Amino acid sequence: MNTATPGYVVHEGCDHIFFVGFLGAGKSTLARNLGGLFNRDFVDTDRMVERIMGKTVCEVFEQDGEEAFRRGEAQALRKLRDRKSLLVSCGGGIVEGAESCTLMHEMGTVVFLDGDVEDSLRQIQHPELRPDFVSADCARRLYAYRRPLYERECDLSIDIRGKSFDQVMTEAGQLLWEKGLL
Repeated sequence: MNTATPGYVVHEGCDHIFFVGFLGAGKSTLARNLGGLFNRDFVDTDRMVERIMGKTVCEVFEQDGEEAFRRGEAQALRKLRDRKSLLVSCGGGIVEGAESCTLMHEMGTVVFLDGDVEDSLRQIQHPELRPDFVSADCARRLYAYRRPLYERECDLSIDIRGKSFDQVMTEAGQLLWEKGLL
């Protein structure tokens, strides 16, 4: 990165920020709101996969299976290579795809919104739209499986437990600004 004009940070190459975390962690809302605040575009990998595959996430899982969905995630990420400075909300299971993890690290910084499974369960508004949400017990097992993957893949972690959305947004914005990422 360089500073071409005083007060402005110019990033070189691909410099996306990828938000990862469990269902209901607020990844999409955070990315969208930070994008508005810092004048950066926002994308959601689940919506990208839906456009690529011409089906909803649930339909992909039901008709094609989880592996097809993970391939769709990697395909969506590859489409971001030629873009700059995106805030990317990632699906909760993106860390299960080795290619997706490699792509995220090649293109930017991975930020883990580190929450509590019980908080996530309270935040999930439409569990019927979450293909990997079968029951609260299933979600707890899935969280226990994925949490070490989030920890392994993240470059930065933000503890969101017991915090309001405004607190999380302020902390995330401050951390990313201090690291020169926003």
